[in-house]
Amino acid sequence: MNASLTPGQTKVEQVKLLIDGQWVESKSSEWRDVVNPATQQVLARVPFATVEEVDAAIAAGQRAFKTWRDTPIGARMRIMLKLQALIREHSKRIAVVLSAEQGKTIADAEGDIFRGLEVVEHACSIGSLQMGEFAENVAGGVDTYTLRQPIGVCAGITPFNFPAMIPLWMFPMAIVCGNTFVLKPSEQDPLSTMMLVELALEAGVPAGVLNVVHGGKQVVDALCTHTDIKAISFVGSTEVGTHVYNLAGQHGKRVQSMMGAKNHAVVLPDANRTQTLNALVGAGFGAAGQRCMATSVAVLVGKAREWLPELKELASKLKVNAGSEPGTDVGPLISKRAKERVLGLIESGIKEGATLELDGRDVSVPGYEQGNFVGPTLFSGVTTDMQIYTQEIFGPVLVVLEVDTLDEAIALVNRNPFGNGTGLFTQSGAAARKFQNEIDVGQVGINIPIPVPVPYFSFTGSRGSKLGDLGPYGKQVVQFYTQTKTVTSRWFDDDSVNDGVNTTISLR
Repeated sequence: MNASLTPGQTKVEQVKLLIDGQWVESKSSEWRDVVNPATQQVLARVPFATVEEVDAAIAAGQRAFKTWRDTPIGARMRIMLKLQALIREHSKRIAVVLSAEQGKTIADAEGDIFRGLEVVEHACSIGSLQMGEFAENVAGGVDTYTLRQPIGVCAGITPFNFPAMIPLWMFPMAIVCGNTFVLKPSEQDPLSTMMLVELALEAGVPAGVLNVVHGGKQVVDALCTHTDIKAISFVGSTEVGTHVYNLAGQHGKRVQSMMGAKNHAVVLPDANRTQTLNALVGAGFGAAGQRCMATSVAVLVGKAREWLPELKELASKLKVNAGSEPGTDVGPLISKRAKERVLGLIESGIKEGATLELDGRDVSVPGYEQGNFVGPTLFSGVTTDMQIYTQEIFGPVLVVLEVDTLDEAIALVNRNPFGNGTGLFTQSGAAARKFQNEIDVGQVGINIPIPVPVPYFSFTGSRGSKLGDLGPYGKQVVQFYTQTKTVTSRWFDDDSVNDGVNTTISLR
């Protein structure tokens, strides 16, 4: 399989589709190269599936749903148990491929896989997650109970920045609830995703329960508008996420759309100085800033302004290199286009009057001169009307704003249209409680720079970062992937008293 491609391999293979349990070579006339962002080596070619191929994948899911929905919960759960064991066994091999196609360091690639693995582990507890409710004797001899039943064929559209974690947020929970699934991985780095799909089949996922198509807007639109797709899960840019939400919603789908972000870290002067600076640098520049939960804005409050020189010094020590190289802190951006965009935003910050404290534009990496590298970049003197503040940069760029009080910091964060994540660094319990109560952001960290919840909870971005009321994984996603059926029942024996005809709506 093409998904087993290694970074040094010279033969370029074609990524296949998965339809009804079979690996299918696409008949598409449109293909895209999967490129190592550190070397520009072409690792594989991915097809943009035809409309007929998308239809075939959905039809396979529809056929499989007829039997899969009635598969016992215990059987579905045991497949998830097998899958999590296989992911653990093969995680290092997958991480090498993920690093090659996406650019992350090996350690970060392993973290990408592990955070997805946690959701698979949580799927193993579906027996308790999918239970309904029961109330006995709500009226004379009448019981009422609810059933959580699967909804049908679901689809997932995943981004380039987490090619392991995000697919594992989606298809395991969908199928363990009894649905079937059509996955569209990012066309920029699908190889590690396909390796996880292979493991799902090895774990025992039946033919047609999990299908994979590749492509761009045409495939996305086909999924959003197809009659037999019941729910769409999306993670990615605000522009595409809004399009998916509107189009799929217009065609009667359930939609969860997790989109862009501008995550602030508010630093009070009483915070642990060393730990806070380490957290800002790690969350701001890790994964080359290509995380939807990356810290992209540091708000220094009061005397915390004095920490700027230390922040600059610490960021300047980060090592920029290919993700596969030992000791790398910051790898390349996903594409040349992404690099050009980040460089353009850095230039806009200079033109609009921000102070460029640390310039990562001219970084050179020996042996990887063709790589899409941008080094850690730090701006101070930033105002809220500058493009480097208003736009999600999605690169290793941290902007610093300064305010006098916590109240000002809270107001600043709440004025920003995004609501994905935020953090407060302090040693004051009172300040922390005030912040978490008044801040209008879905995910809050207290001395935690990237507050992504563990799978027992749910991902809860808000405002401009999320469309739809239910988030990925956790209890919320079980609600998303199931429909509630309420049953009200009464049983009579032969000696029951005849109450006569009841023409009211009451139960008695």
